[in-house]
Parts: sequence; C-alpha cells; structure tokens
Amino acid sequence: MSDFSRDFDRRSLLVGAGAVAGVTALSSLPFGGARAAGYPERNINVIVPTRAGGGADRNLRAVAGIWKNYLKTNFEPGFFPGASGRVGYEVFMGKRDPDAYNLLFGNMGPELLNWAVKPPTFDLKDYLYFGRVDTDPGVLFVGAKSKLQSLDDVIREGKKRTLNVGTSRLAHPASIGALLFAEQTGITINLIPLSGGKNTIAGVVTGEMDLSTLTSGAVAARGKSVRTLLVFNDKNVIPQRLDNAPTMNEAYGTRVPPLLSARAFAIHTKATTAHPDRYKMLQESFKQVFSDPGFKDAIVKSKGVWEYINYGGPEECAKYAADIAKLGARFKPLLTGKKG
Repeated sequence: MSDFSRDFDRRSLLVGAGAVAGVTALSSLPFGGARAAGYPERNINVIVPTRAGGGADRNLRAVAGIWKNYLKTNFEPGFFPGASGRVGYEVFMGKRDPDAYNLLFGNMGPELLNWAVKPPTFDLKDYLYFGRVDTDPGVLFVGAKSKLQSLDDVIREGKKRTLNVGTSRLAHPASIGALLFAEQTGITINLIPLSGGKNTIAGVVTGEMDLSTLTSGAVAARGKSVRTLLVFNDKNVIPQRLDNAPTMNEAYGTRVPPLLSARAFAIHTKATTAHPDRYKMLQESFKQVFSDPGFKDAIVKSKGVWEYINYGGPEECAKYAADIAKLGARFKPLLTGKKG
C-alpha cells in the first residue's frame, strides 16, 4: 500500500471520528430559537462537480425544493464538471469561503475514489460530508440477448477466457464490485471504461461487452433490454426492477460493504468550527426534508428511485468514506489502468 493510500485511509477515519465528536458537542450547545443569529441572511451556494441535467442535478433540485422551506432561503447551484469531479472540488476548496453559505453536493463513492487514485491539491480533512441523500448500489448486468444469462454462465465463461466488463469509469464503486466478484469466483476480467452510464449500458446491449457494471438506478430504468445478475449492497431493495438478483454477500457469503453512488452535501471543516450554530441549523433542517410528504412526490416526479432515498448524517458519511478509502487503496493499480 502506498504512503498516500495509508494517509488517505487514516484521514478518512479521523474525519469520521471528528464528525461524530462534532455532532455530540453541537447537540449540547444552547442554540434556542428557529434561527442562528439571523442565518441564513442570503441564499446558499451549492457547487456540483458534474454537469447539469444528471442524477446529481435531479436529486439536488428535489432536496432543495423542500429544504428551502425549512431553512427559509433558496439554493443556487453552480455546475463545474471535469476531471471526474476534481474541478468542482478544487473550486469549492480554493475559491469558496468557509462560512456555511457555500456547500458542495457530490457523489461520495466515485469522487472519494478520485483521491485514492490521485491526491488532490487540498487537505482531505478540510471538508466533510454531513448530509447523504441516496444510496444507489452498483450492479453487475448483461444484455437481454447475451448468452451469459446467469452467474454460473459468467463464471464458466470467465474461467475459459478474459471477460470484457464495461464500466462508466475505472475509479467507481461498481468497478470495485466487479473486481471483487472476479476475485471471489476466480474468473479473469478486463475493465473497460466507456465514459458514462449510457455507453456502459449500450456496451452490453450491442454485445460489445460481455457484461457491465454500473449503479442500479440507470440499469433499472432500461427495463427488459438488460438483465441484472448481482447487486453490491446489503439488500436488493427493488428486486422486481433488478430481476430478483442476489447481493454478492448473499450469493457468496462475503462481507463486502455497500458499493454505492451516494450523493451527499459537504461543508468546509472550518465552517463547522467557526460557525457551529449555522452547521447545526443546516443538519437539523436537512434531516427534516426526509419526513416531509412533499419530498417523495418530488423524487418520483423527477423519475428518481424513492427506495434509494436514504438519509445519512455525518457519522454514516464518515463510515462510508472510510470503507471506500480502504477499497480504493487496495485496488488502486487496477483503478488507474496500471499494473503496478
């Protein structure tokens, strides 16, 4: 394991411990009333490290449409795609003030793996995720017309030859799922990045790929053109839409942590210490969104998967970050396309 990988894992655990301690401390502070010293007095800016129109945009709009009613302000998104999310994070960390008026809405899984592959220019402990919105697990799937219609088919074929497995990008939780599946079953695979979910699905539909791996929301939306074989989560929560596929842990008795695209809000760590009252207000109002009856309507209207909407606070986010950090360090050579 590289020095950076060890440092990344250590930092993730420290951030997680700090988040838990911070929440405990904040809960005991005497912040009475509905507002924190007039906060917020203006709109909240949200950096999104992807292009507009995708899953992050969809979830952000659904959340913000309800959250603004509790926080009594509006949210102004700014989209900064590029370099697998790096551009947005660099803008957030380098050009936005740590005053709790600037947040980031990112996809924890793929974006955390960026740092395992290549370190950022900023210190990882200088930001933390505090509000998870969803947990969309990775899946292994084939085209409906593929001759590989079961896990047994895949394993038999994979022991004869190297299977080409499409993925949206190498540094992705679903890619790690495919690598763990290959490791567990003794097959040989070649991960091929296909630049996005649409191309990853098209790879198996056209037969160019033997199978593909991707987050399941996009796969479920394709209906009968694809067939899901395996889910990288604790449970398949939408079995009818994912061909009743088992989880890897169910099928093979493994203890793989959930491999998810988990979109979450992040804040500068300095903002949590300089403005603990504001941070507390953000956390409390964010959590209220999930019990608001209008939230489900907003998600369904945006064609999201309601079953994947899953509140998580700083502790849950920190645990997920630590799990992904460990796997990223372990599989770093394969996630960079290098053999060593």
